[in-house]
Amino acid sequence: MQTGTLRKRETPQEKLERLTQIERGLWAEGRVVAGIDEVGRGPLAGPVVTACVCIPQDKLVPGVDDSKKLSEKRREALYPLLLAAAEYAQTTFIGPDVIDEINILQATRRAMETCAANFSGDIILIDAVEGLRLPCEARPLIHGDALSYMIGAASIVAKVTRDRYMLELDEKYPMYGFARNKGYGTAEHIAALKKYGPCPEHRRSFIGRILGESHE
Repeated sequence: MQTGTLRKRETPQEKLERLTQIERGLWAEGRVVAGIDEVGRGPLAGPVVTACVCIPQDKLVPGVDDSKKLSEKRREALYPLLLAAAEYAQTTFIGPDVIDEINILQATRRAMETCAANFSGDIILIDAVEGLRLPCEARPLIHGDALSYMIGAASIVAKVTRDRYMLELDEKYPMYGFARNKGYGTAEHIAALKKYGPCPEHRRSFIGRILGESHE
């Protein structure tokens, strides 16, 4: 039986150096860099949330990564540290009514533009979305939340912000299990939708097929 070569585990410093490779090139040019990311494009309920975050090179918080790769406990621990270190940190919510009106992609774009509107730096790194109207240069990166420290930091801020909001909604609408599913289309959530019908936080354009409705 063949045994594969064990891969050396990345140290925190190696991880930080890898995730700041793009930023370090820009910092060397004297540029002030932020990152934007979104959370909540896919759920059946709740808002899409975006965050724009800029952390100075001398205040980097160790442990940042794509929020999907981190546990809830780790994200919650990093969240206040990132906000304390940031020289710019803004979040924007776009709710179900607007998502239904203009579609989720345009809602995400609007949220990204809004959260970055007051950033006064030089360049914003963005996870994949192109053609945004931003106050400075924009650089879209495919899988940017796994490549860029700033986008990773923004993904954590957006994720924690949205998750906390969904916990509040769970208290208001406990039958849907928002505390557990965060609005995503789990079997539990879909069963509750069919039993109780939608609440005002549901995206009608997302749930029409589930309920046998058409969304104009």
